[in-house]
Amino acid sequence: MSAVDDTLGNAVREQERRLLNCVHCGFCLPACPTYRRLGDEADSPRGRLYLMQAVVEGRLAPGSDAFRVHIGRCLGCRACEPACPAGVEYGRLLELARQVDRDARTPPLLSRLLPRVFGTDWIARPVLFAGRLLRASGIPALVTRMLARSPEGGRPARTVGAAGLALAMLAASAPPREWSRRRPPATSGQGDGGGGASTERGGAGESGRPALAATARTGPSVGLLAGCVQAGLFSRVNAATARVLGANGYRVVPVPNQGCCGALHAHGGDLEAARALARRNVKAFEAAGVDLLATNASGCGAAMAEYGTLLDRDAALRERARDLAGRVRDVSQLLADRGPAARGAAIRLRVTYDAPCHLLHAQGVADPPVRVLRSVPGLEVVPLDGADECCGGAGVYSLANPELGGRIGSDKVRRVLETGAEALVTGNPGCMMQIGAGLALAGSGVPVLHLAEVVDESYRRGGLYEGRTR
Repeated sequence: MSAVDDTLGNAVREQERRLLNCVHCGFCLPACPTYRRLGDEADSPRGRLYLMQAVVEGRLAPGSDAFRVHIGRCLGCRACEPACPAGVEYGRLLELARQVDRDARTPPLLSRLLPRVFGTDWIARPVLFAGRLLRASGIPALVTRMLARSPEGGRPARTVGAAGLALAMLAASAPPREWSRRRPPATSGQGDGGGGASTERGGAGESGRPALAATARTGPSVGLLAGCVQAGLFSRVNAATARVLGANGYRVVPVPNQGCCGALHAHGGDLEAARALARRNVKAFEAAGVDLLATNASGCGAAMAEYGTLLDRDAALRERARDLAGRVRDVSQLLADRGPAARGAAIRLRVTYDAPCHLLHAQGVADPPVRVLRSVPGLEVVPLDGADECCGGAGVYSLANPELGGRIGSDKVRRVLETGAEALVTGNPGCMMQIGAGLALAGSGVPVLHLAEVVDESYRRGGLYEGRTR
């Protein structure tokens, strides 16, 4: 049986009623970032669905240039899904289409290399360590400043090329220096989820174990997904997440043997690798016996929330994967569910919030992040025009498609600057790096913060972390 019959064909047949319900209303067109910029029907969701159908029916070769180009241009932001009145599960079909394309031709080096790096512990750790060393050397920041002064600087992340954008993104992953000068001291407490997150300035102590508040933790037990990029470049966010969850009564417990969520692999069509990583995480979080699985990277959260679908043919793990997927929560949801219970001190800052695609569109989480931000005393939250549109990062998309990803990213940067905000808040490491790089290349000093960092700073100023034993 061919890959088309076994994967995409089956999925299209499963979606047949929904696809037949499509009346070509065009609601997906204005929701699609690539169609809005290219104006090509083949670069719209319904155009790509037509290409998938043509491959399944044998009217188009799975290795054809048309299939590769137009499926490859999709960001996978899934903004079309909530816009579709027929309820077509476009995200699942896209991943299967990319698997078919992957089987039909050798994928580009970047799309093969990065998932391999992040999905393999013994490779990921030294690579990310080298990335932190390079970041600490100041070279990425220096190159970013040079690019910002060049003629290309007026068009951030668009004409600087993949190498320049990669260095700018690495520089953007560094802890922001301006918005808060003091950090909570490292104290003994629960771990960061067992993912081996490395220590960064402003995150945790020498042990890499984040401090937790003195608040009694009598609520549900929570296992925190440490992630790969998050643990390697944003361990301060993992540390802040553990602290704020503890301050709101959650019992954050370590989850040994967890690993990469598999999102990059699934988005690139390497579904077998994604399934292997999903099996590992299902077993790890089951063994930890946690009530809930907390994520602070929306792409990871969306991937894990769909483990039941990803492993639907695994008789041994199918039901267990569905159970785990049903207990996945973004940190914003967990905090919003508690009120939040803890209340910190005022932060006099004007911020704007950009919704990560895989939190808003894939997981349907819209209100909790804004509610949590508005609960921080003194924080002014201003609306961001186009907050529901992709920033152009989309995993490795901006590196593989620097021109189109740069156009989309440039629009996001322009809108952020138009708000007059002193900081941008979001909830995904890829978005933080993409928008942060774009802002830096535009010569802006506006920092990009994770929601957990903002809440954590409010709690620190309010003394919620005092009284812990070092």
